[in-house]
Amino acid sequence: MENREKILNCAARLFAERGYDAVGVQEIADGAGIKKPTLYHYFGSKEGLLRTLLEEFYAPLFEKLTVAAEYDRDVISTLKRVAAVYFEFARENPLLYRMQLMMGFTPTGSDAYAMVFALNSRQQEMLEAFFLRASKDHGNMKDRQRAYAATFLGMVNTYASLGLNGAVKLDNEITHAAVHQFMHGIFS
Repeated sequence: MENREKILNCAARLFAERGYDAVGVQEIADGAGIKKPTLYHYFGSKEGLLRTLLEEFYAPLFEKLTVAAEYDRDVISTLKRVAAVYFEFARENPLLYRMQLMMGFTPTGSDAYAMVFALNSRQQEMLEAFFLRASKDHGNMKDRQRAYAATFLGMVNTYASLGLNGAVKLDNEITHAAVHQFMHGIFS
């Protein structure tokens, strides 16, 4: 494994375990088995390291979401594809998913919050765009795309968190149940 990859993997583990602000550059360097100048060579700063980590590790998620959220005139099948992408990403990248969830609740003035806020906003916008397209076929959805996207994303993140903690299995069954719950509410 090359130094750059060692640094990214170590930072992801430490940030997920203890939070961005609690981890120092020296600790990352030591954990990756490199010297601090090597970290600065690749990333410029701790902030640059986090930015790179989020951009590189989340790029595949956004690529898959772009395809999954393409509205095919079937809201349920589209939502199932989107939820499945999230659950697969959580299963394959548990540390990163935990890190992203945790950093979304850090102090709003922190660098970590700002970077994750941008990541979360992009996800929200993708889902809003889907619901806006779907509203052209479903008039009762008109002007509700923001609320629907936030609610769906919140539900998906909650199920992903439950899966990461071993409370549910992030599989086709939970994907179907989550989308059914979203579409029909808690009394269905």
